[in-house]
Amino acid sequence: MAGNYAVNGRPEGAGFLLRWRPTLRAVDADVEMLALLRDGDEEAFVSLVSRYQQPMLRLARSFVPSQAVAEEAVQDTWLGMVRGIERFEGRSSFKTWLFRILVNRARSAGTREHPAAPTEPLHAVDPARFNDQGQWADPVDRWIEESEQRLDAAAWSPVLKAALEDLPPRQRQVVLLRDVEGLSNEEACAVLGISVGNQRVLLHRGRSQLREILESKMGKR
Repeated sequence: MAGNYAVNGRPEGAGFLLRWRPTLRAVDADVEMLALLRDGDEEAFVSLVSRYQQPMLRLARSFVPSQAVAEEAVQDTWLGMVRGIERFEGRSSFKTWLFRILVNRARSAGTREHPAAPTEPLHAVDPARFNDQGQWADPVDRWIEESEQRLDAAAWSPVLKAALEDLPPRQRQVVLLRDVEGLSNEEACAVLGISVGNQRVLLHRGRSQLREILESKMGKR
C-alpha cells in the first residue's frame, strides 16, 4: 500500500512505532475501487480485502477474546460493507467508514464472548515529555542521529508488536488507529465513538508504555 513512513516526522524505517500517513494516491485508489465495486466488479472487492484484511484483524482482535471471533467480526464487516455500499456518501474516508463498521461488529461479538472487561490500570509519564501536539518532546531517534546504530526494523518489529499486544484494549485500539493506521484525531474518535479528550488520554498512556520499552532496550533511562 502506498504511504509515507516517518518517525517523529522524519522518513526512517524503525519497526512498529511508526506513523503511516496515507497518501492521496491511496485515498484515490479506494475511491476508484468503490466505484468499480458499485458496478459489480468482483476484482475491486478482492483488492479492498487485500488492502484492509490484516489491519481489520488487528483492530478486531483488540475487542474480542480470540482470533476466531476476530475473523468472524471481520467477515461480518465485509458483508455489511457490501450490503451498505450504496449508503456510503463519502463524508469520511472509506477506511474510516469501514473501520467504524468493524468496531460495531467487534464490540457486539466481544460483549457476547467476554461481557466483563477488566479495568485498565493508570499508566502515564510526565506530561512535560510531550509537546502541544501530543508528540514526544524528546523523541527516540538514536537511529536517525547515528547512522551506524540505526535500528533494524525487522529485528525491532517483534518487540514493539508484542508490547502493543500487551497494552490494555482501549489503549491498543487508539495506538493502532493513530500510530499504525495513520488516522487523525477526529477519525480515530469517529471510529471508536469516543471524545477527543478520552482519545488523547488513551493515546498518551499507550505511547508511554511503548516508549518505556524502547528506552529500556536502548539504554536511554
